[in-house]
Amino acid sequence: MAIETWLPFGYELPDGAVCRRARHGDALWQIVDTDGGGRALIVYDELYQKWVKAGLVDEGNLEFFTFGPVKFHEISSGPSSVIEPIHEGKSPDSHAEAVAFANALRSTRMIDSKSALQDAIYVEDLARVLPVYSLSSPISDDLVLGYWLTGGAQVSVKSQRRINQLLSWLKPEGVADVLSAAGMGQLIKTKTDNDDAEAFEEKNQDSYSTDTSHASGLERGVPFTLPGRDLLEGFFNEHVVDIVRNKARYAALGIGFPAAIVLHGPPGCGKTFAVEQLVEFLGWPSFQVEASTVASPYIHDTSKKVAEIFDKAMKNAPSVLIIDEMEAFLADRESGSGSSTHRIEEVAEFLRRIPEATKNEVLVVGMTNRIELIDNAIMRRGRFDHVIRVDPATEGEIFSLLGKIVSKLPCEADVDLVYIAKKLSGRPLSDVAFVIREGARLCARSGSDKIAQKFLLQALESASERTESSSGRRIGFV
Repeated sequence: MAIETWLPFGYELPDGAVCRRARHGDALWQIVDTDGGGRALIVYDELYQKWVKAGLVDEGNLEFFTFGPVKFHEISSGPSSVIEPIHEGKSPDSHAEAVAFANALRSTRMIDSKSALQDAIYVEDLARVLPVYSLSSPISDDLVLGYWLTGGAQVSVKSQRRINQLLSWLKPEGVADVLSAAGMGQLIKTKTDNDDAEAFEEKNQDSYSTDTSHASGLERGVPFTLPGRDLLEGFFNEHVVDIVRNKARYAALGIGFPAAIVLHGPPGCGKTFAVEQLVEFLGWPSFQVEASTVASPYIHDTSKKVAEIFDKAMKNAPSVLIIDEMEAFLADRESGSGSSTHRIEEVAEFLRRIPEATKNEVLVVGMTNRIELIDNAIMRRGRFDHVIRVDPATEGEIFSLLGKIVSKLPCEADVDLVYIAKKLSGRPLSDVAFVIREGARLCARSGSDKIAQKFLLQALESASERTESSSGRRIGFV
């Protein structure tokens, strides 16, 4: 999706860089291309002052300027230096680049030990990973580092087998250098199918850390949990986790790797949240097929990109491949909107690839809001064996999710999640996260350091359900 650029095309920044199109951005920051192949980070004064107050940047590290009534700060770099959001998972090109990022991560953590960094911005010239203070649940730094090094795979950098498979360009001693630079110690050798528990412990006592704090839920042998979603939790435990964990027993009875799954239901019902939790639990690298990354107006190009993602998932198996908004790729070929030659080719590519991926230990999970639009050939058993409807969250499920979100946030004793859950009943789960995020923003704006019930109630008032005719605020040119 194109980003609406804050500054005019050709606008000259204080340090001489000339703005081109916006590459990435959020409410308080943008990264734009500049002349000569460089990048510039532009941030609102509000975010910059947080960095200065935290000690992450010094006054003057970023140039100050105004555009109309708005105060901005910026820093630019040439094409050889990196300015990139972590969630893009750039993947370094060399040992030196990997160590540089690890050093920046460690330097940041020496100053700020608490802020979530999975959606932070890496500025190589500052040797910092700058948080943007979103309210997304923080993930551990070893996963942040693994995500960046692998170019987007959700795997801990401390898991030896997985990280060595994904970082074929970096020798094991190079991985050790990166861990040392990040201050993360030794690798954790993950258990293999041929290791029993006692042999695994004995074999690795001397050469590897016995710390399991970074191990996935699958590696720790605990059941998968999904707060408030008992039926979906039970399905994943029975049809995915148990089969993977007891591979030999199932194989003896002719049961192979878990079959592909479709989750369908109305927008906001929690499909994406459920899949994200499963991926985190499994600890496998994940890959995503979505319109923003593979859709192309050129004939054959979309099919080619889809094939590349499937190939990458199989190369890094066991892994998870997520097909988001399935109806964008897999609409019925007989319908009026899906009868063109290129659409037939795309569906055929999925028909061929899904069974192949399952045989190669790739868990394929599709998600759609419009199950009735999907081509019948895709929905036959042997491709997607399990089609699961995910209904809108109940009041009890919303309460469980609220509890999970606020468990890591400072709250006053008067916070009544039962009341908040009742008010949010029947609303999309995205509204649940918004109310907590907006309540926290109102709290910070008032100068308080704990979220109180009054801030959540104010957030509820501002979280009216959106309609087609509702309009939001815009920044930029009209």
